[in-house]
Amino acid sequence: MVRSPERIVYNKLVRDKIPEIIEKEGKYPEISIIEDEKEYQKALAEKIIEEGKEYQKSKDVQELADILEIIEALLTLHKVSLDELYVIKNQKNKERGTFTKRIKLHSVVNNK
Repeated sequence: MVRSPERIVYNKLVRDKIPEIIEKEGKYPEISIIEDEKEYQKALAEKIIEEGKEYQKSKDVQELADILEIIEALLTLHKVSLDELYVIKNQKNKERGTFTKRIKLHSVVNNK
């Protein structure tokens, strides 16, 4: 009896060396290159949510490294440097604060 190969479908953006790693495991990755910038931006946005959920579940700093990698890819796409992002971050900190006080907003009552 001939057994058909098992196919696991991912349909997601992966790091550049993942196809090589898969091949070294004796498997065959079916891939394509995302040429369209809007599609690439969408894939990165989906990936940052995926990695955020993985961090939420595992609390593993490795997931934060993945999130940073995605942020850097998005910055490249937007033609913004990491230094420029820190300027934006610091301006937001000045105007709206940081998260260091751990404030959780439950609701707002409007007395008007």
